[in-house]
Amino acid sequence: MKKYLVAIVLLVCGSLSAQVQFEARVSKTTVALNERLRIDFMMNVDGDNFVQPSFEGFRIIAGPSQQVSQSWVNGRSSFEKAYSYFLVPNQKGTFIIKPAAIEYNGQIYRTAPIKIIVTAAQEQPRDPNDTQQITADENLYLVADVSKDNLYVNEPTTVIYKLYFANVGISNFRELSKPKYNDFWSQNIEIKQLEAEEGLFRGQNYRYVVLKKVVLYPQKSGKLKIEPLSLEIDVQLPSNRRDMFGRMVLTETSKRVSAGTKVINVKPLPEAGKPDNFSGAVGNFDFKVTPSKNNLKNGESLDLVVSVTGKGNLKLFSLPKPEVPNALEMYDAVHSEDISTPLSGMNGKSSDSYTIVPQYKGNYPVKPLQFSYFDLSSKTYKTITSPEIMINVLEGAVPVDSTSNKGNKNKIADIEHFSSIKKKTQLIAIEKNDFFGSNLFLLLLFIPFLLLPLIVLYKNKKEALAGDISGNRIRMNNKLAKKYLSEAKKQIKNKELFYIALEKAMHNFLKAKLHIETSEMSKDNIQELLLSRNANQETVNAFIVLTENCEVARYAPSSSATIQHDFDQAVLIISELEKQI
Repeated sequence: MKKYLVAIVLLVCGSLSAQVQFEARVSKTTVALNERLRIDFMMNVDGDNFVQPSFEGFRIIAGPSQQVSQSWVNGRSSFEKAYSYFLVPNQKGTFIIKPAAIEYNGQIYRTAPIKIIVTAAQEQPRDPNDTQQITADENLYLVADVSKDNLYVNEPTTVIYKLYFANVGISNFRELSKPKYNDFWSQNIEIKQLEAEEGLFRGQNYRYVVLKKVVLYPQKSGKLKIEPLSLEIDVQLPSNRRDMFGRMVLTETSKRVSAGTKVINVKPLPEAGKPDNFSGAVGNFDFKVTPSKNNLKNGESLDLVVSVTGKGNLKLFSLPKPEVPNALEMYDAVHSEDISTPLSGMNGKSSDSYTIVPQYKGNYPVKPLQFSYFDLSSKTYKTITSPEIMINVLEGAVPVDSTSNKGNKNKIADIEHFSSIKKKTQLIAIEKNDFFGSNLFLLLLFIPFLLLPLIVLYKNKKEALAGDISGNRIRMNNKLAKKYLSEAKKQIKNKELFYIALEKAMHNFLKAKLHIETSEMSKDNIQELLLSRNANQETVNAFIVLTENCEVARYAPSSSATIQHDFDQAVLIISELEKQI
C-alpha cells in the first residue's frame, strides 16, 4: 500500500512540474523606430525571484507592472501572473530579447529568446479616440529644410533641422538616430544656444527651434539620400481635467518624430570646355603666386606662396605646383588654410608655401602657373594664369660651364676686397717729433700685410661654403625643420599648447612630404609610406613614438627640460627624414 502511495505522490508532483508554463509574449516582432513595443512575461504558477533580461537595443519607458489573476471554473482553478514592460528601440537593426528567469519549487525556469526587427521610423495611424495622440501629432513636427536640392558636384547646399510646435510644452529631447550624409562633405554649424522663434508652417503660426545646421558639398553625381534625424521628445499635453484652482492639468508623455529622408539631385560638372589642369575647384576664386623676394644672395632662401582666395570648396581641391629650374632647389610645400564655413558655404584662403634655395649665381625664371575652376554663376570653366617670376641670385657658385672665367672673377673679387683701403695717405704733423720711424708709423705700415692672410682665408672659406652644395642642403634642411616647428617653439613655455602645436607640425610635415590627408594618418600607413620612400627604420620609429607621446604629454607632468628635449628631437627627426626621403 505504501508503494502505491509513493508512486501516486511522485506522479502528481511530476505532472505539476510538467505543467509549469513560463513564456514571453510581444505585441509585434517588427517594430518601427518611432513605435513602442509591449512585452509580457507570463506564468501559470506563482514563481519567485523574477529576473528581467537586459533589453539590449531598447529603453524601458514603463514597467515592470505586475498583474495576478486567479479564477475557479467548474471546480477547476486557474492561475496567471504577468510582468509587463513597454519598450522603445534605440536604433535600427535586429535585436534579441534574452530569456527572463523565475524560481519555483527550487527549480529555475526561463523563457525562450525573442528576435525583434527594428525598422526606420514610419508614419503611424492615428486612433481617433486618442486625444493626446491627435494633439501631439498635429502640433509637433520635425522638418529638414534643404536650401537647394538640384545642384552640381561640389556646389554647396544647407540643411536646417527645425522643430515646430504649438499648444504643447517641450521639456527635453533625445537623438534616436543621427542623419547620415553619405557621399557628401559635411560641416556642422555650431548653435550656441537653442532659442524659440515664431514663424509660419503650413500656413499656420507655430513656434520653432533650430536644432541643427549643416553645410553639404556633394562629392558625386546622381540622386543622393540624406538619412533622417529622429528624436524622442518629452512633451506636456493639455487634458480635459482641471485642478482645484481651475487650472488645466497637463499630462506628460513622449513622442517620436522624424525629419524624413531627403533626396538631392546632383548633376555632374560639364565635360565641354573642361581644362586639362582642372582639379575640382567649384566657386568663385582669385589666384596668385607671390615670392617673398626676387633678389637674393648665396645662402639665402625665399618663400614662393601659391594661394587661392574666394568662395567655394576651398578644402576639396589641390593647388598647382610650380616648376623651377634645376639651379633652384625647391622643398615640399607647407600647406595653410584660413577658411570659415558659414551657411552660405566655405570662404577664405588656401595656400601652399614653397621654400626655394639657389645653388648657383644667375637669373632664373619661374614659369607661369594656371589655376582653373568651375564658375557657378556663369556655369562655365575659367582659368587664371599667373605672371612669370624672375629670381635673381646675386652671389654664389657659378655653373660648371662657366669655370673658365673663374680666375678673372677671383681677381675682380680680390680688387673688391681692397676697394675700401685708401691708396694715398695725407699725414699732418702735430708735433715736431719725426713721424717716420715711430711706433705708429711701423704699425700702419704692417697692418695691410697682417690683414692680407685674413682676407684670403675669409675669401677661401666663403668659396668653400658656396661650393659645398651638400652641406648647404643639410643646413637648409635644419632651417626648414625649424620653420615647421616655429609655432611649437613659440609655445614652449606652455606645455599643453606646445604639444598641440608640435603634433600639428609633425602632421603638417607628413602632409607636405607624403601628400596625404589627416584621415590617412594611421600608424601603419605612416610607417608603410615612409619605409617605401627609403626612410630609415629607426627614424620612422622615432617619428611615430614622438607623435604618439604628444597626446599623452599634454596631461602628464613634465619638466621644461623634457619639453626642450622633445622639441630638439622633433627638429632632428624632421631633418633626418628630409635627407632620407
